Amino acid sequence: MYEPLIALLAIVLIATSALCSGLNVALMALDITDLKRLSKLGNKDAKIALKVRRKTHLSLASILFTNVAVISATSLLLSNFLNGVLAGLISTLLIVVFGEILPQAFAVKHSLRAIAIFAPFLRGITILTYPITKPLQLLLDKLIGPEDEKLHSRHELGLLISDHLDHKMSELDDDEVEIVKNALQLSEKRVREIMVPVENVYHLNEHDTIDAAKIDELKLENFSRIPIFNKKKTACERFLVLKDLVDIDFDSRSYTLNELKTHETRTFGSMTALDTMFRKFISSKKHLLVIEKDEKIAGIVTIEDLIEEILGHEIEDESDVEKAEMIALKVEMQKEKRRLLRRKKKELLKP
Repeated sequence: MYEPLIALLAIVLIATSALCSGLNVALMALDITDLKRLSKLGNKDAKIALKVRRKTHLSLASILFTNVAVISATSLLLSNFLNGVLAGLISTLLIVVFGEILPQAFAVKHSLRAIAIFAPFLRGITILTYPITKPLQLLLDKLIGPEDEKLHSRHELGLLISDHLDHKMSELDDDEVEIVKNALQLSEKRVREIMVPVENVYHLNEHDTIDAAKIDELKLENFSRIPIFNKKKTACERFLVLKDLVDIDFDSRSYTLNELKTHETRTFGSMTALDTMFRKFISSKKHLLVIEKDEKIAGIVTIEDLIEEILGHEIEDESDVEKAEMIALKVEMQKEKRRLLRRKKKELLKP
């Protein structure tokens, strides 16, 4: 007569045990830091779960206390219906399979959703077990302390970003991944790695005169900013911006650099980190900075050099392509000139 009722009650108890077991795993699988980030992004499930996860010790004690009580009640219920050994065997199998393994496997994959859906159930068992679980929470808070927020290191972030390259469902394309990875490495790189060495820098000297021929040369070099060095190339206090010369008539006469508008430079050490260099460019309001080493000029760096380091590619405009073509043409002309000279020498050596 009571068999259907006992069976129904056993099912309810096992289902409750399964729910507690799954919620226990789901709760501990969630990271508070991740929940905060998702909450800021507007994830409703994360906002609900965060309220529960903040009270980790109270929620954990409530879940475990309820689960143990339900398991004990299931064993007692089945022992009255079956003999002791059979009741213990059946209750163990039912609880392990349906009350532990299956719900925990599901909760690991859907932890956030599970906590959000069953948040009312968690609040209910917390209220029911509060007289016992609250002292346990206070004890755990005293012994263990609050949970530390976990932040990823720079290298961990780099690995997380790299994972997007191999994942078809990623929202990031290859270019975005490369940019983020390069940006994360800025603090580990020094400006000496990207600067143009002083011996390769096209520059003007303090006593140079700018005339029409010099303007043609500047146009050919195609640099928007030209540093002005002293004779020994050990100091650079200013630079010339090519666009400031547009309205000046150099055909009528020449000008000294003191007669032209120039801009003061800023100097920084060669060991300055690249992320720091970004702030230096912004604070100095310059697009060209001088780099020194051992109190001597080591080279120059531009904002374009820094952007290229982040993009992972060299930025070339139309004039760069033309310049490269002209250099290639000059090289070919020099090769042809050397071939003609060798041919003439052979002809002269003939008897």
